[in-house]
Amino acid sequence: MHELGVVIEVVKTVSEFAKTHQLQKVDTIVLQIGQLSSMIPKYIEDCYPAAVDGTPLEHTKLAIEVIPAEAICKQCHQIFNILQHQSKCPDCQCEDWGMLSGKEFLIKEVIAY
Repeated sequence: MHELGVVIEVVKTVSEFAKTHQLQKVDTIVLQIGQLSSMIPKYIEDCYPAAVDGTPLEHTKLAIEVIPAEAICKQCHQIFNILQHQSKCPDCQCEDWGMLSGKEFLIKEVIAY
């Protein structure tokens, strides 16, 4: 499970950001995770308490937004969800498409006060 190492790096990054910007208290960290990312949201959630334990972020919340795996058909230009349509355009059944989203893993927001 490589998620723990990644979450530890997220915690380090947010801790440095909070210190640099003199944030008094971080309340929530918002992550965006693509449906086709190598990160599994459930595992990220499960690792989070261990990653923040004993850090200044120990009492923060984690919010995860899942970004859909979307593509654009190169033939008819229809935008569709790759997983829902088994990698085929639902309009023309073409399998030639370009990926628009779905592989992201981002720290979207740090909510602090």
